[in-house]
Amino acid sequence: MASHPPSVDALAASIDDGALPRVLLVEVARRTIAEWRVDGRGDVTERARRAAAALARRHRSRVINATGVLLHTNLGRAPLHPEAVAAAAAAARSYSPLEMDLDTGARGGRGRYATTLAAALCGAEAALIVGNNAGALLLAIAALAGGREVIVSRGEMIEIGGSFRLPEIVAAGGARSIEIGTTNRTRLADYRKALGPGTGAILKVHPSNYRVEGFTEEVSYRDLAGLAADAAVPFVADIGSGLLDERAPWTAGSPPAWLAGEPGARQLVDAGADLVLFSGDKLLGGPQAGIIVGRAAIVERLAAHPLARAVRVGGVPLAALSATLHLYAEGRGGEIPFWAMAAIPAETLARRCHRLVEAAGVGTVVEDRSLPGAGSVPGRGIPGPVVAIAGGDEIRSRLLAAEPPIVARLDRDRVVVDLRAVDPGDDAFVAGALTAACR
Repeated sequence: MASHPPSVDALAASIDDGALPRVLLVEVARRTIAEWRVDGRGDVTERARRAAAALARRHRSRVINATGVLLHTNLGRAPLHPEAVAAAAAAARSYSPLEMDLDTGARGGRGRYATTLAAALCGAEAALIVGNNAGALLLAIAALAGGREVIVSRGEMIEIGGSFRLPEIVAAGGARSIEIGTTNRTRLADYRKALGPGTGAILKVHPSNYRVEGFTEEVSYRDLAGLAADAAVPFVADIGSGLLDERAPWTAGSPPAWLAGEPGARQLVDAGADLVLFSGDKLLGGPQAGIIVGRAAIVERLAAHPLARAVRVGGVPLAALSATLHLYAEGRGGEIPFWAMAAIPAETLARRCHRLVEAAGVGTVVEDRSLPGAGSVPGRGIPGPVVAIAGGDEIRSRLLAAEPPIVARLDRDRVVVDLRAVDPGDDAFVAGALTAACR
């Protein structure tokens, strides 16, 4: 091991290939030298060069999603409709009436068009939009049950992505969780028994990232709404994944089979829920946002809470969300990329898969299923053909090294390339990358 590594400035200069600004080159050089002083492994310049290249790849703006997971959390979830992209770009490059009443010139409610449209689409009295659904839940807990109790079934004490657990969110909102029932069975009598002077809200959480089957029992949204109304306690339904309407009228024919059992916001408002919370970037197919719809008096309590400002949504995602909701209002929800990808016929995918195998010279077309993803519709999948290639992690790594990177799925000892979320215009590139990866 050399006793003296190069200086930070010299190392930064030696790894400068134009991909990173100097401030990052200096940071990479400083960290690499510090790590090298501890372990002494390898050539310090080569280590710094690899670290800089890895950091530069994080700056890439596009990857090709060949995993078959349509709402892939690690890849940004829902791709936006071109009209939503245009709306976001317009809001980003210019000014917008974000919080202004253009009739009076006075300050108005944030995102009034989007909140009015969200409420109308769900048949609700009012709506509020915040940064994400975890923020929506935190705000609802703080505004309705801060310093009090929240009744929730033990089978719904979920953990969502990033190790965020429901009891911790409730506690962060200043409330105390009252767990009732058991993991697999909770009855209306359990909720009724838990009601008391300290009850701030009844909460029902749709376990959107797992499914409990077998010897189970749960209370319907309508029955909980009735119990809450009798007790004069707010009933909050967190459905997470963001299905506007169980009937999915924007799809051709009847709702697809993989949607069976997924609760819709409109149906829960009709069932009497005081608040319904859901995400903008899951089944809705829009940008990251938390959408709150329900009774006007309850929504107003949330909007007036000090935490509402901390979790509020920004102008750019709000513009994209407005455009997405507008598509639903015009009967064009089927054009939203998530729904368009989910609706691709198996026959169309089969033709593309066979062309891919022929062009790449590797792989076999097999039947599999794509997944909605992002914790939506757990245990359900969309049947269709995929391309399977023997070779495992080494081939997947080579595909990740392509430009743009191709993210495929590992399935035991094979790599699976699912074209459902791949733009057909990228098929030829994927074929070439597969050929190179399998040499």
